[in-house]
Amino acid sequence: MGGFFATFLVGTAILIAILNSLNHSYTYERKALKEKTSQAQQINSAFNQAFFNARGYLALGNVEMKKDTENKEEAIRKYVQGFEQLAVTEKDIVVLQNIHDFSGYYFGEVIPVVFKEYESGVRGQELAIANSEATRKVVEFKDFLNDYITGLDVELNHRFNTYTTMQSNIILMFIVFIVGILLTLLFITRMMLSQAGKPLSELAVAANQIADGKNATIHVDKKRKDEIGVLSKAFHIMAEKVVEKERDLLEQNHTLIEQKVELHAQQEELEKTLKILRAHDAKLSSRNELINGMSRSLNKQEVLDSVVVNMRRVLKADQGVIVLMSDFSAASEGISVEGVSQFIRHLQAGMFTKLASEKGPVTVERRSKDEENGFHQGDFFCQDLYLPIFTAEKEIAAIMCFTRYGQRFSPGDYEDWRAFSKNIGIALDKISLFELSDRERRLNQSILDTIKEGVLLVDKNGAILQTNGQFCEMFSLKETQLAGMKQYQWGSRMVIYVEDGREFLDYLAKTISGTGKSEAFTFKKKDSAQVIRVYSEAVWQGEERLGTVFVHRDITKEFEVDQMKSEFVSTVSHELRTPLASILGFSELMLHREIKPERQKKYVSTILNEAKRLTSLINDFLDVQKMEAGKMAYEKKPANLGEILENVAEIYRQTTDKHEIILKAFCENPIFLGDKEKMEQVFRNLISNAIKYSPDGGTIQLNVRCENGQIKVEVRDQGIGIPEEAIGKLFTKFYRVDNSDLRKIGGTGLGLAIVQEIVKAHRGDISVSSIPGLETTFTVSLPAIQQQAEDSLMEKEYNPSRYRVVVVEDDPSLASLISQELSESGFLVDHFANGQSALASMEKKPPDALVLDIILEGGELNGWEIMSRMKERENLKHIPIIISSAIDEKLKGLKLGAQEYLVKPYKPSFLSKTIMQTLLKRDKMGQIFVPGKLDADENNQ
Repeated sequence: MGGFFATFLVGTAILIAILNSLNHSYTYERKALKEKTSQAQQINSAFNQAFFNARGYLALGNVEMKKDTENKEEAIRKYVQGFEQLAVTEKDIVVLQNIHDFSGYYFGEVIPVVFKEYESGVRGQELAIANSEATRKVVEFKDFLNDYITGLDVELNHRFNTYTTMQSNIILMFIVFIVGILLTLLFITRMMLSQAGKPLSELAVAANQIADGKNATIHVDKKRKDEIGVLSKAFHIMAEKVVEKERDLLEQNHTLIEQKVELHAQQEELEKTLKILRAHDAKLSSRNELINGMSRSLNKQEVLDSVVVNMRRVLKADQGVIVLMSDFSAASEGISVEGVSQFIRHLQAGMFTKLASEKGPVTVERRSKDEENGFHQGDFFCQDLYLPIFTAEKEIAAIMCFTRYGQRFSPGDYEDWRAFSKNIGIALDKISLFELSDRERRLNQSILDTIKEGVLLVDKNGAILQTNGQFCEMFSLKETQLAGMKQYQWGSRMVIYVEDGREFLDYLAKTISGTGKSEAFTFKKKDSAQVIRVYSEAVWQGEERLGTVFVHRDITKEFEVDQMKSEFVSTVSHELRTPLASILGFSELMLHREIKPERQKKYVSTILNEAKRLTSLINDFLDVQKMEAGKMAYEKKPANLGEILENVAEIYRQTTDKHEIILKAFCENPIFLGDKEKMEQVFRNLISNAIKYSPDGGTIQLNVRCENGQIKVEVRDQGIGIPEEAIGKLFTKFYRVDNSDLRKIGGTGLGLAIVQEIVKAHRGDISVSSIPGLETTFTVSLPAIQQQAEDSLMEKEYNPSRYRVVVVEDDPSLASLISQELSESGFLVDHFANGQSALASMEKKPPDALVLDIILEGGELNGWEIMSRMKERENLKHIPIIISSAIDEKLKGLKLGAQEYLVKPYKPSFLSKTIMQTLLKRDKMGQIFVPGKLDADENNQ
């Protein structure tokens, strides 16, 4: 066998070696022929290029072509040197010699002669005839060289065909060799199988006979020493042992058959027991599911669903329903929604009473309905089992009904009801208590959420029990995450919002532990102006402390008001004392010293200005008080806002030389309905502020525009501006901007609050915009009304000396001042100190106008009573009344018929002007103007 494989390997190696040698030889020869062909083609191409350039030069006279032709000789020489290294055959040597000869002939003899003749002037046919021999040799050389190149190609193809043929022969030899090897191997294998196969086949037949229980004989020579002989001896021994074992197995099989019969009987007994156990297990499982379903959940509907499903399984009913008697909540299985509704409607028809009297189950056997029969035909009965569920007070809490089709309930089913009814009743009671406590809890939570303070309830260890929405909003917490949170957790979340965090945590810790006093703690929130005050109180149940409740109250507004009031008191103290000091100082100087007239005039002027300043301050206080009490009265009449602005602007132009006040009206006759005096106060405050808060001077621009039925007035200064964060609080009473530049400027913080109140009372609006350091603009918007054409009251020639005015004033000094002012204005004045004498005089000689004080001392009549009596008398009720009083009851005075209501102090000249205008209107219209008829609703504001 080893020789066979050695022969196979040697033969294969020889064939492969021959094939490799042939391949190597072909590759080498092919490479040499390819290089030789390439060199020959390059030489041929170089000669062709030289021929072409020479002809081009002779034809065109191109010098470059002449140079290229002469240069080709060197290129051809290099190619020839390469070809010399490849020329190995005689033919190659002959070709090489021809190339040398032709190259020398062409470049040494032909080219110089032809070019010389051409350059000497020989052209065309003469040049061609002269060189015909050279042309013939060029053609012959080209044909020779092309034939040689063609021969090389033919030889290369011949070598390839030869190589292919030899390669095919070698492969065929290799195939024949392989086939011979395979046939030899097949013959050897057949010889080996014939020597070992037959004994093995006999052994296999004997083994099958033994397997079938038969006696087997093996015909193998026992003297054989090879593997077959050893195997046959071992098989004899095995056959004997198999027979012996078979006898033992027969005996064991008999024993096992007897045991099988006994086990079968035991199995039947166990199956019966298992069936009973499974039934009990299913029953217990249903009971456990019923009990677990009731105990796991406090959701009423889930418990009802669990009860009806599991009770139906326990009772093996086909369908069932349970209904609560408190609110008729129901759950069912196998019953439609309409069926449940019908059951609830008919429950009170008698079954409820019967169950209450029976105190136990009630069965009803009936013929099934068509819709219950399904695919069944003929008579079909069913039985309904009604089961009551009682509360701890022995009242029916719920009623269950289960139905079996074609089968009756057994007494054992009643026992199941008795076993479960108490548990179901307890579960329903527990749900009722839970719902009650849940409603109370939600009610308490709703009450807590309506409280504006943040409420936090913790147990004695500091864990959160309850919060309200205000507390969560105050500290940006989520209520769902707070329940049960430990003290260190919620404390660390709250402290990030508190400025004095360490003190706040100490306060919480001491309060919760009970070691601190039940005192309030006040803190400011970081990055916010909020001020929070925390109150705490321990929660007790009898002697046991349950926890602590913290109440967080937002006292930001109270805190700011306290601060503003403190600042206001300080400011007012300064604002009052400063003018008083000037008044007192200059008054003492004038009383105790001799002073020149011009200095006296200066002192009196100073006293007058400071008195006006005090008057303005006191008027602001009184206006604020009336606004807060809702008693501010307005006498609204059509007025020209442009004229009001011009009057106010002219007043302030005379008080400042650093500011230029410019009024620009972009609409004609901006008429509005309002109180002219109050509107003058608005723009006096705004322009005064513009002057005060632009200490370096500049332009104060007053722009009037009419847009969409609104009159808009802009008051713009070039002052120090207002910080953006202060704009929202600018119209708050007593508020002053916390700015060092602004603090240097005096003021009470009331002016803008009064301005806003007056503007709103006129159904208007005021807004502000500012660029700190550049400018501030206040914009007042008022509703415009249509201008009513009226003649100027001053067109008519006026002679005041023909009018008589009665003055009723109990103060001698003020009466003298008023009388002198009116007299100097040309009026005839009669003064009375009490009402009785004034009425008596007016009865005899009615005046043209009356100046009346309200409070009159030393008389029986006051101003109100005098007005009432005048309105009762025909000859006095049309006399214009101008009230001059220190009390501000303007609304009441106007309702009683006063023409004007002047609050002391006021300019005496204003009184003269008011009387003059009133009398002119009376003469113009022929009647007395009654205030309030123009817009009664407006005056009631």
